[in-house]
Amino acid sequence: MKILISGAGIGGLTAALSLHAAGFTDVQVVESAQELRPLGVGLNLLPNAVRELAELGLLSAVASQAVATRELILCNSFGQLVWREPRGLDAGNEWPQLSIHRGHLQAVLADAVRNRLGAHTIATDTRVTAVTPLSGGRVRTSLNHPSTANSSTLDTDLLIGADGINSAVRSSLYPREGPPLWNGLTLWRGVAWSMPYLTGASMIVAGDDVERIVLYPIRERSNGEHTVLVNWVIARRCGDEPQHGDWNRRTSVDRVIEHALRWRFDWLDIPAIIRSAPAVFEYPMIDRDPLPRWTFQRVTLLGDAAHPMYPAGSNGATQAIIDARALAYLLATCDDVDQALDAYDRQRRNLMGRIQLSNRAMGPERAITLAHQRAPGGFGDINDVISANELAQISADYARTAGFDPDACARRSPYNAMNWSTHVRQ
Repeated sequence: MKILISGAGIGGLTAALSLHAAGFTDVQVVESAQELRPLGVGLNLLPNAVRELAELGLLSAVASQAVATRELILCNSFGQLVWREPRGLDAGNEWPQLSIHRGHLQAVLADAVRNRLGAHTIATDTRVTAVTPLSGGRVRTSLNHPSTANSSTLDTDLLIGADGINSAVRSSLYPREGPPLWNGLTLWRGVAWSMPYLTGASMIVAGDDVERIVLYPIRERSNGEHTVLVNWVIARRCGDEPQHGDWNRRTSVDRVIEHALRWRFDWLDIPAIIRSAPAVFEYPMIDRDPLPRWTFQRVTLLGDAAHPMYPAGSNGATQAIIDARALAYLLATCDDVDQALDAYDRQRRNLMGRIQLSNRAMGPERAITLAHQRAPGGFGDINDVISANELAQISADYARTAGFDPDACARRSPYNAMNWSTHVRQ
């Protein structure tokens, strides 16, 4: 069975590794970028995704590049505590929550793909331009190679679109969909070295309905200095027209620092962190509506190509990894490819739609919105504003929906490769 994956991001590379673990050996990954470089900023891997990477034998490699997040702290715009909860191992999970630079995670996955599937498995400078179903259950993918202006076609038994929010594969399935949807928020992101704060592995989300800031460490300095690389995000409503959803669009620190000056908590100098960022990236907070179908004949979607979501709840990369694992498992264990694709669509699509809509309400960060709505000038005691039970329910509901509550993560992966060996269908 010949499989083509469009996109060498987190989801596409995990799909290649998962298919290889399931016994599928004829897998090709194409990527439009001329080379894979450590671009982007930080992301979070929730325990249910870390469990899947562990099943692929990658836990040590990923964890060595990451920080194991210990807690999530939600504050209002005055730095007053709204909610604090343990995360990862500190929450009783079998697996950590890992905060990591996107480029470093991609590099670990790409190295594993090349080592396990072969050096030529990932073809860069290769863009999908058209998708054509063929008779006999195959699909023809038209490809363009931007640096040479050459074109080619590839016929395969399956095409997996893992090519992000501006997916060419998704566009071929839904040609009238239009651009992503913007909610009026602009995001500025960067990373900077800082002294550790609080536990040294604390994720902070603070703000109100107008502006919000997120900070979490993603790397410890390895030269003996007691500093951490902090990923930061400022989200603010502004009147600018949205550009592309590209995390590599650079802007200046000067454009951002005026928004950071209000964030002066007595336990963290946020403006100083932002001033020391070597680069700042700007993009709109965008998503797309949930789809009625991901799969058309022998073409399917995963990750941001299938369910792009707002970055509330730290779920984008996590769910892309789980998509990849679920798809590979079903291809290996179902009676035929069409049955596997149907099962994948049924199992993952509705759940992802619920998470997309939950993230539009800002997921677990909804507690900050409620605190601002009920006490815009601050509070003396959060329990006078929101009860502990209501706060706990917001957190638990999101964890349950997203599948990273301790009970769910206590079980071994349902996509465990050890169960596949006698079912693989080539």
